[in-house]
Amino acid sequence: MSRPPSLPDDTRLGRTALSVADRAAMIEFYRDVVGLRVQHRDGTGATLGVAETPLLVLYEDPDAEPRGERETGLYHNAFRVPSREALGSAVARLRDRWTLTGASDHGISEALYCTDPEGNGVEIYRDRPRDAWPRTEDGSIRATGDPLDVAALAAAADDPTESAGSQPVPDGTTLGHVHLEVSSLEAARAFYAETLGFDVSMAFGSGACFFAAGGYHHHVGVNTWNRRSIPNGGLGLEWVELLVPAADAVETVRTRLVGDGVSVTAVDDGIEFTDPDGIAIRLRPVD
Repeated sequence: MSRPPSLPDDTRLGRTALSVADRAAMIEFYRDVVGLRVQHRDGTGATLGVAETPLLVLYEDPDAEPRGERETGLYHNAFRVPSREALGSAVARLRDRWTLTGASDHGISEALYCTDPEGNGVEIYRDRPRDAWPRTEDGSIRATGDPLDVAALAAAADDPTESAGSQPVPDGTTLGHVHLEVSSLEAARAFYAETLGFDVSMAFGSGACFFAAGGYHHHVGVNTWNRRSIPNGGLGLEWVELLVPAADAVETVRTRLVGDGVSVTAVDDGIEFTDPDGIAIRLRPVD
């Protein structure tokens, strides 16, 4: 069987949505620590993002069960800032208002890690130029996991003396990628590469695999490190949104999904479907 057509090169992430127990606390975190702006709130929902671009949707459900230790779902949402100066400002917000749980120089990027008030992983990162990304001998992208000099990064902030929260993330910040916890690497790879149409950009043994379009290092990562085995039915990730450049790309993917027996539902001006672990993925054309 020939490989299905890849997703368009300019496929990217749009929004991610979380089911949360305490909307007020989560808004405060994503506004004051991550640096997003509150764009809209009504009833039990809220949307945060940058300028006119929504990146995160929150749905409050105080009666939902917390995500269990065996349940698949979100490993982290990763917000990509456009400069090292902006990432330095994120260091200040984390230092003064939250707890930094990790910091890595991946060669392809510099990344900060933390956990939101309800246990969802968060990454804030900036990419290095593509021509500086480490490569293997065959030209594949090679990510590293070296320690990051956080003090030097903080000194690169637009104004290192600014108090935390005074500098939100700048325009140009995006949802760069999502990293998911799945029950089977083989099933995830078959779905995201062979059915959905991503390219496999990196793989790390039997524990993690990364998928991308257009030569990016990854738009979606999956891992089995924590041996999750059952779908999440409570708090946490609700859905992830992918954006493609035109409606015909949505139709191409829909046809491929249906051909592989995946149930597809119309939602807004796009479609929604689930991966093998029941994680909801939305796909729509760029407005």
